[in-house]
Parts: sequence; structure tokens; C-alpha cells
Amino acid sequence: MKRVPILSTILVALAAAAMVALGFWQLERRQEKLALLRELAANPARPPIPFPDRATGDELLFRRATAMCLQPVGFETAGAGNAGFRVLAHCRTGAEGPGLTVQIGTTRDPEVKPTWRGGLVTGTISHAPSTTPLIARIVGQAPQQTLLLVADPPAPGLTANAMPSLDSVPNNHLAYAVQWFIFAGIAVTIYGLALRSRVRSQTRDRARGT
Repeated sequence: MKRVPILSTILVALAAAAMVALGFWQLERRQEKLALLRELAANPARPPIPFPDRATGDELLFRRATAMCLQPVGFETAGAGNAGFRVLAHCRTGAEGPGLTVQIGTTRDPEVKPTWRGGLVTGTISHAPSTTPLIARIVGQAPQQTLLLVADPPAPGLTANAMPSLDSVPNNHLAYAVQWFIFAGIAVTIYGLALRSRVRSQTRDRARGT
């Protein structure tokens, strides 16, 4: 009588190995994020630049920038913690590319109707709100976040924006790595307990049959 199911053991071993590999990958990502954070820390002191007119990485976060909003084509609000709600304007720029999103200010009124008509905007580059599910961020499959321009000064009638800082850039890769290692350990432990119970049951069955 077989005491160890070969197929199940192989599947559990492969799953645990995959989790461990994901844990080490997250540790590598952590080193990359630390290097990026060191670069971003110097951005606020660098000269202002035109807001990028095409998709780019996070290396421009916290740079001062300028952009021309030819016409707002829509507004939305997003939570801003103690500040209430941040008001986002989606702009037509007249150039090819994804357009421009400007955080034109904050408000306590979730039903605010902005009257801002656009124009030249100065401010700081930050991330637009993300709707990526948590599991996608844990496994590292989250798409690159869209950039926006946090206006300074704000649009008339709105409260000034809190300027973005390094605190808004998460560096959770160590926690994610630990989670994957724990998942692997739990999987192996549970399977080991199941095997021990199986072996004991088989031993008792054989003892009864003799």
C-alpha cells in the first residue's frame, strides 16, 4: 500500500517552490524600489519640466512641471483623507497621447461643480488614483499608474492641494516577500500534517487486518 501520494506531493512541492520564488522576486523588487526612492528624493529640487505628453515611468514623480489644459472634458472627485475630496480635471491638450489629468484642488463638498476652464497649470507630478485590486499589487502584476499634475495654486473656489511626498510611494515588497514565504510554509506544513494523518490511518488499518 502506498503511503505517500506521488502526484499530490509533486503538486504541493511545485506550488511551494513557486511561492518561494515569488518571495525572492519581491526581495529583488524591494532593492529596485529603494534605488528609485533615492532618486525621487532629489526630484523636488530639480528644475521644472513640461508635463510628459506620453506614458512614462515613476522617475518623474515629485518634479515641478507645467502643462497647458486647453479644455477640461470632465471632472471627478476622489477621497483625500482629512482634506475631504480631491477634484480631478481631465483635459484636452491638443497633442497626441493620453491627455492630461490635473488635480485642481480639494473640497469638502462631494457634489462640487467646478467652473475651472483650464489654462496654464503649474504644480507637482504625482500618481493618479489607482483602482488596481490588492491581489494584483501583491503579485506584482499591477499596471503602471497614470501620472497627474497636482496644481499649485489651486483652481478658484477650491482648497489648496497637499503637495505629494515620498510617503505616498509604497515600498511593501518586504512584507509581500514575507507573505509568500509564510504561504509556502503553511502549504508544506498542512500537507505534512495531512500525510502524517494518512500514514497513521494506513498503519491502523494494516494492524486491524493482521
